[in-house]
Amino acid sequence: MSQDKLIYEAQRWLDTAAEDLDEFSHACFFAQQCGEKALKALWYFLGEDPWGDSIQKLIAELPDEKARETMADLLETGSALDRYYLPTRYPNGLPDLTPGKYYFQKDADLAIGSARRILDSVKACVGLR
Repeated sequence: MSQDKLIYEAQRWLDTAAEDLDEFSHACFFAQQCGEKALKALWYFLGEDPWGDSIQKLIAELPDEKARETMADLLETGSALDRYYLPTRYPNGLPDLTPGKYYFQKDADLAIGSARRILDSVKACVGLR
């Protein structure tokens, strides 16, 4: 890698490190984490050991048919949240931008709303509120 490219990459990583202190990208990532953890809780409730980070996959492969049917309408929501797993955290996940320059309040609001829908649906499945 050329010296200019190394300096460019170093700057992108430093920018991302500074943005980590207060950015919408984090809200998007933590919304993905909320959905993933809620679904893993459902898997454990159903007596299974979940594996993987994809919300869409965790829904699609739920080991209980009734739970799978209940959660099926959230497959697209899960897919949308899955898109926040890597690029919200690393500058090499986006072309020429850092996460703090790519995600906005609207993205964070949508992600949080999606995560809440999944969390509420899981709570309903396990009989908790």
